[in-house]
Amino acid sequence: MYELHQVGEKSYYINCPAKIGIYCVNDKDIYLIDSGNDKDAGKKARKIIVEKGWRLLGILNTHSHADHIGGNQYLQQQTKCKVFSSGIESCFTEYPILEPSFLYGGYPCKDLKHKFLLAKPSEVTDVSHSDFPKEIEIIPLNGHSFSMTGFRTPDDVVFLADCLSSKETIDKYQISFIYDVAEYLNTLERIKSLKAKLFVPAHAPVTEDITELADYNINKVHEVIGKLLSICQKPICFEHILQRLFSDYGLTMTFEQYALVGSTVRSYLSFLKDNEKLEAVFENNMLLWRSR
Repeated sequence: MYELHQVGEKSYYINCPAKIGIYCVNDKDIYLIDSGNDKDAGKKARKIIVEKGWRLLGILNTHSHADHIGGNQYLQQQTKCKVFSSGIESCFTEYPILEPSFLYGGYPCKDLKHKFLLAKPSEVTDVSHSDFPKEIEIIPLNGHSFSMTGFRTPDDVVFLADCLSSKETIDKYQISFIYDVAEYLNTLERIKSLKAKLFVPAHAPVTEDITELADYNINKVHEVIGKLLSICQKPICFEHILQRLFSDYGLTMTFEQYALVGSTVRSYLSFLKDNEKLEAVFENNMLLWRSR
């Protein structure tokens, strides 16, 4: 863990739970792509940077989830580097309390205020700033988060962030986190036609062809959709829908999983309602969902 791998003339990644990408501008100056899940990840990344004699100019954040921005604050304090992001992802990066609040749908209790959901804040510079490396291509990857982006380096390595998960992760957790189901499916279809020398997903093996894994992720989304439509054959409340999914998939309920999977299931329900596959009805002051 935290080994350095070279994947292009100017591109590397640090192998860790959420891969940290590295783009070398020259022999000395570098940018990180994300910073890992906490201060310790930042420390380990900095150790590699120092050993290689590199200078960190900035961090290019793909999105604002805690496991991708967790090392920001430490690295920014130590090196005075810029952290680049944009739009709503910038807001969540500067004010990380927004993540557990959004996931829970209210003030988050202490069980949700840990490093996996609540990063340390960092000062953000917009990607439109002149210091952002203009030779880096920004690739929209909406769906998993509000406005996640991938990055293509000049040596044709594409860092895909969290737009898909490994087969092993899907088989273990079954329901991957999704904010916008329609956009997520659109992104997966789009990256199937994306060409690159190499793809580096944050939570899946590095590969030259992303098509098969994209299809695996797409198929799982449609499986979950089918399961939800089946569960909702009769009017049912959200809590019982969530209970059925956890039971059917053999998942274990915790506060963290309630927030993550619960938020995702609500996104699925919104998607199905907007596509007229489900309808919401109110009975005895309770919101119930049923298939059309």
